[in-house]
Order: sequence, then structure tokens, then C-alpha cells
Amino acid sequence: MSPQGNGDGRPVGADFLSLPERTAKPRRSGVTHVLDAGLGVAELESLLEQAGAFIDVVKFGWGTAYVSPTIAEKVQACRRVGVHACLGGTLLEIVEAQGQMERFVSWIRALGVDCVEVSNGALGMSPERKRTLVAELCDEFLVLSEVGSKQPVIPVAGEWIDELTDDLAAGATWAITEGRESGSVGLFDASGEVRTGLLEEILAQVGRERVIFEAPRRQQQACLILRAGADVNLGNVATDQVISLETLRLGLRADTVAISGGLRSSC
Repeated sequence: MSPQGNGDGRPVGADFLSLPERTAKPRRSGVTHVLDAGLGVAELESLLEQAGAFIDVVKFGWGTAYVSPTIAEKVQACRRVGVHACLGGTLLEIVEAQGQMERFVSWIRALGVDCVEVSNGALGMSPERKRTLVAELCDEFLVLSEVGSKQPVIPVAGEWIDELTDDLAAGATWAITEGRESGSVGLFDASGEVRTGLLEEILAQVGRERVIFEAPRRQQQACLILRAGADVNLGNVATDQVISLETLRLGLRADTVAISGGLRSSC
């Protein structure tokens, strides 16, 4: 099974419009990180066939990997089409709290998982311990390190930037800004609006390429694309929104149509 079309996921012949250039896989910027909340194997395989060219990471959210009877098949489905299979950070936090990291690593190694999220937003692991885990795990896995609390607290830009920078220095491939599946914490206020000051600080001091911004809502995705370009890294994308996100990136939807003419706008 492989995505059909021109090699970039588009249908054959869909090459006559002037659109923003997109990075090609394997990519470091323009990443789409998808949240799998419990798909079956057939559903995941269908998603990968339809949209695998646009997907870089599938995260098996929270602890779903621990209770899914077909998780090994799902991991292999991702690996076959060059998509990273990642376990959620909440599961790792529980593993760490219960002192089961060695057994956890053995388990995910046997599953064929190639990507792990390290977070501290659910149980409050110290930033120092989080960095240690990042450094240890990145010897074997691609590590995504998440910054921010899952509680509705106002983030302090300097603290976030320090933690993002430290985690990347410890070996994380990308650092993730918390947004949850609701899009109402971390980078976003309770109504889902982007904290633009925090966003601009991150873009200025950490850069676009090393950060994945969790942005589950369409208006959040559009805002980040308008501010940071088509190749901004976006995370916690719903499985039924992957192709619609690609239209946002390319200016093929009213929310971002300005960029299909090479323009930039603010949200």
C-alpha cells in the first residue's frame, strides 16, 4: 500500500496552480502530526492510503496503545508507509511515576515503535528528569518532547522557551507546545484563541523548524499558517482533517487563500 498520485499526494495532473512550495518527506518542517484516538487497523490503513503522503507522525494518544489489541499491526501499518509511530506522553508519565521505564522500553521495542513523546504536563515530572529521559531515549527512538501543562494555566513565555531549548539540546528531534486535543490550554486561551505574544516569542527564539504546535482546530491551524507559513509544524490534527489541513497549507481554502497568491496575512 502506498499513496497514489504525483508522489506528493496529489492526483495525477493536479500541477497547474501556483501554490506555496511544500517540503517533501522525510521532512523537518511542514510536519503534520496526527492524533489517533483509537482507530481500528482497517481505518488506519485507509487513512494512510488516502493521506499518508501528508502525514509524518501518528501519535497513539494518551494510553490507547496500552489497551488496543491491534497496536502492533497499527505500528507496522505506519512504518510500511514511512510514517513515525509514536506513543503518547501521558502513558510515559504514568510509566515513569510507577517506576516501569525499563519494561516500557522493552515493550515498545518489541512493538516496533520508533517514536516516543516525553511530557510532564499531566503528573508534573521535573524538567530535569524530563531532559534525562529525552537524552536516554533518543539513543534508540525519535523523541518528541512536549512543553506545557494540561491544566488551564497561563504559560510564562521565558519558562517555555527555556524548556523547549533545553529539551532540544538534550536530543529531542522536535519540541511540542501543549494544546491538548481540545485546543483550549497552553498556546491557546480557554476560548481557543492563539496566544500570539507567546507564539511570536517561540518563533523568534526557537524557530519554526524545531517546534510542533499542537493545533486541533481549523481556525488555529489557519492562524499558525498565516503567521509562520505553509511549512509550520502542526500537531494533534484529527484523523479526518488531514487533507483539509493540506488545503489550508496550500491556500486552497478561504481561511488561507491569501497565501496561494504569495501573500502573507495575520489571523
